[in-house]
Amino acid sequence: MQNSPVPSPWQFIKENIPLLMVALVLALLLRFFVAEPRYIPSDSMLPTLEQGDRLVVEKVSYHFHPPQVGDIIVFHPPELLQVQGYDLGQAFIKRVIALPGQTVEVNNGIVYRDGQPLQEEYILEPPQYNLPAVRVPDGQVFVMGDNRNNSNDSHVWGFLPQQNIIGHALFRFFPASRWGQLASLSF
Repeated sequence: MQNSPVPSPWQFIKENIPLLMVALVLALLLRFFVAEPRYIPSDSMLPTLEQGDRLVVEKVSYHFHPPQVGDIIVFHPPELLQVQGYDLGQAFIKRVIALPGQTVEVNNGIVYRDGQPLQEEYILEPPQYNLPAVRVPDGQVFVMGDNRNNSNDSHVWGFLPQQNIIGHALFRFFPASRWGQLASLSF
């Protein structure tokens, strides 16, 4: 019986470099085009998302269909926020409240879409501000944080261009005690 020679460390590395390169390329392709992890840096989505939560954001579905009302989306800051000093590389996370052609209004603690009050059991507290009725332009959406009174969102800076959307927040993977899918709400 013949023993096969043990490869030297250099041979082992040399033989596995192509495998490592393929794995690295696949990981980068997945990260840039399919899904990516994101960290929640603020309390603007309380109680749905807490500061420090980590999510998986999928980036494919909005290439086939537009975002839907109730989706939790991650996006690059719109131009007005960039002018105010936010970096284009930063990401925000909010809930889609209205789509192109729909109207949004906030009056006496209630958010209205197309004149109908929204049933929002998921928010931290009712908004303590009013917003006159605005119509969402084509190619844009209206987004709000679930923590209505502590959220830098469309009621402050206006509509979000759909091209700024990075993806749809689908799944919380950290902390383990809050692990699970993030449901989109249709309301």
